[in-house]
Amino acid sequence: MKTSIPRISSMAHYHETYAQSINHPESFWHTIAQCFTWKTPYSKLLNWNFTEPHVHWFQDGTLNITENCLDRHLSTHANRIALIFEPNDPASPRRSYTYKALLQAVENMAQVFSNAGIKKGDRVCIYMGMVPELAIAVLACARMGAIHSVIFGGFSAQAVADRINDAAATFVVTQDLAYRGAKHIPLKAIVDEALVHCSSVKHVLVYQHAHSAYPFSEPRDINLNKALESIQDTTFTAVEMQAEDPLFILYTSGSTGKPKGVVHTTAGYMIWAQYTFEQVFQYREGEVHFCTADLGWITGHTYLLYGPLLAGATTVMFEGIPTHPHAGRFWEIIDTYGVNIFYTAPTAIRSLMALGTEPLQPFNLNSLRVLGTVGEPINEEAWNWYKKQVGKNKCPVVDTWWQTETGGILISNLAGIGPERASWATYPLPGVQPVLVNEHGHVLNSANETVQGNLCLQFPWPGILRTTFGNHQRCRENYFSMYANLYFTGDGAYRDTNGMYRITGRVDDVLNVSGHRLGTAELENALNHHPLVVESAVVGIPHDIKGTAIIAFVICAANNYNTTMLLTEINATLQHHIGAIAKADKIIIVPGLPKTRSGKIMRRILRKIATGDFENLGDTSTLVDSAVISQLVDAAKIFY
Repeated sequence: MKTSIPRISSMAHYHETYAQSINHPESFWHTIAQCFTWKTPYSKLLNWNFTEPHVHWFQDGTLNITENCLDRHLSTHANRIALIFEPNDPASPRRSYTYKALLQAVENMAQVFSNAGIKKGDRVCIYMGMVPELAIAVLACARMGAIHSVIFGGFSAQAVADRINDAAATFVVTQDLAYRGAKHIPLKAIVDEALVHCSSVKHVLVYQHAHSAYPFSEPRDINLNKALESIQDTTFTAVEMQAEDPLFILYTSGSTGKPKGVVHTTAGYMIWAQYTFEQVFQYREGEVHFCTADLGWITGHTYLLYGPLLAGATTVMFEGIPTHPHAGRFWEIIDTYGVNIFYTAPTAIRSLMALGTEPLQPFNLNSLRVLGTVGEPINEEAWNWYKKQVGKNKCPVVDTWWQTETGGILISNLAGIGPERASWATYPLPGVQPVLVNEHGHVLNSANETVQGNLCLQFPWPGILRTTFGNHQRCRENYFSMYANLYFTGDGAYRDTNGMYRITGRVDDVLNVSGHRLGTAELENALNHHPLVVESAVVGIPHDIKGTAIIAFVICAANNYNTTMLLTEINATLQHHIGAIAKADKIIIVPGLPKTRSGKIMRRILRKIATGDFENLGDTSTLVDSAVISQLVDAAKIFY
């Protein structure tokens, strides 16, 4: 069976392929779908509307994604390395798994999960560090038809509890301790704290990574190491899944405060993951791919795990951070494993750029063929540094735009084929039909000038989200209600006369901090837990390293406080409820907030003040109390 995707080979071929995907989408995707292993062929390729919304791809077809990730490769490259694990401490043992060995590990894990009572359709929350057992647990869930929901290992107990409760998860998989740079994160203890507020969980399966002491509560807790040791190499038949059966839930921050459980289904996500991986990176047989993302985020799902394995690639999983124990850690990994494709975030690039070129000097990086960026728009300075210093001006840079909700890349140049343009994502992938609309929802059709608008999509691609878990109405309201018959991405963009796109970032109340999406309402809810905080408002402003800095304006209930201590406590509260990624860069204590008569906070004024622009605050005539402006400026001036 042919398992590789028909590859775009030139810009002329791209335009031909793109036109075919738009004009004849069903025949186009039927051809792609034949590259995969199906248990039962599908009867109808696509049924959709963006009103409910309702999207079904490959209807009535059955399959299992792990057979496509693992089993189908055994006849051609069973002994090729599938997964390489690079530990946080370079002196610790490295591990690697061939495709044959990874399949065996997944089957063993699936058997342990089954013995614990996990069955098809159960939601399993996985809260682990970046260790192979995390990837194996994800694939084991998929093999047995359980719905996995990976929770980023940096989230707090409250954030973990929120996600477990929303998913009504019956099982949690975690580990005793995670290593991240110099930090030791007590994941099991955090889970125990979270479960005080969760009633649905039957069992917690604990992997002993550090073999450290941790609270163990029988019969709820199961020692995963011992359970795996008791399983001899076994065969676990992949469960037959409908094409539209849920594969995973992944939580992403929204503007309403409560994280949204984005649901991706089996067949469409699978096909989009492999298609985009092979086309964007122009993957070549046997190459080594290093995606630095955590599996707790969608980038880790699609381009660390599923996409590379579907393509038969070798994927690198890194436990640590780029600056520990030295600032050349990424470059060391690239040279050690002969990495061909390197995919990371602009935040990481900017932080490494700030350290200069000295950390790069000991490494030749000659194996690199393609560089990629993901998570947020990249600025030109960082793009140029990446291209010159890391890629030696020999590697194409793919600037990819997509979201948790899209499942995979939607707009990007294709490595070595599409035009490179610093900070421009360039062209949509085949099957992706973007449009720009103005604030009134009118489509901007001009081809004779560069236009700017809100980025929407007018036709479904296989990897589009299907719903938000347990609340389809919320899915409709968040993505499909703003503009009739369009999916609204929440991002703004430019489109030039050549049809290339440049993404400008969020236009709603969601901040992109170091590639992590954090809702302003979620941040404000956390801030308001501090006993002295009466009300708060959060805005984001540009940050050289993180992309966006968190600026919090806080109204306090008393005046007799130690300012330094209070600010420390407020930030601690914020991080306790969300996690370390949510640290505010500035907390400005104010007597009031700029509100309209309808009670809406005028965030554009707060953004101006947060950047130190005190003179050009625009129209303030709709404020209930315009005197608050001078009070806000006075409070903020101490930072400037």
